[in-house]
Amino acid sequence: MKKLILGFVCLFTTAFAFSQSIQTAADFFKTVSDTYATIQDYEASVLITASRSSMRGKVSFKRPEMLRIDFSDPAEQVILFNGDTLTIYLPGTSAILEQNVGASGVSAATAQGLALLKRYYTVAYETGQTAVPLDDGSGQMVVNLILYRRTASEAFSRIKLSVDPDTKLIMYVEATTPQGETYTFRFSDYALNIGIVDQRFMYDPPSSANNYSNFLFAE
Repeated sequence: MKKLILGFVCLFTTAFAFSQSIQTAADFFKTVSDTYATIQDYEASVLITASRSSMRGKVSFKRPEMLRIDFSDPAEQVILFNGDTLTIYLPGTSAILEQNVGASGVSAATAQGLALLKRYYTVAYETGQTAVPLDDGSGQMVVNLILYRRTASEAFSRIKLSVDPDTKLIMYVEATTPQGETYTFRFSDYALNIGIVDQRFMYDPPSSANNYSNFLFAE
């Protein structure tokens, strides 16, 4: 009888410990969102790819919704979002594109962007909660989340987030459209809460550039 009771105690203890170690994808996503909610500003290196083209630069973010990317490739290209207006400077064509876009300009790697993803997408692990290398042979370990859109109105049907399990920072984003087009964002060299000033999100483009307003809705 004592052995039977001891067996039940061991079984219960093991089951309890196992249940404590399991974290659902939704719970893990919440820890990521909670982490970004504590970040007042950050800078990071970013590599953006779309189709066969790629761009490199430095991204700067400051709460609540200010975002700037200064590109080294293509050199001198700038993307700026100040919370209301999206500005893109294209040095190759000497063009300034401006669009009033409101809150839709928030990126995924922000607390606001994550809140929108939680609202409009379901979250699942790609293969499980165990961390895996970001790339083959990479020392960067990540937990991969897959987000599926809840309705057909969302621009991306599937989004993959690769998250550092220790820092809870997003290292990689892969967004796929219903047409099969894929856009990726690879982040590295994060610097958090460094006191970025608002002036960082002011941009004075070359006076010789041609200005195109409301370019997203132009005929």
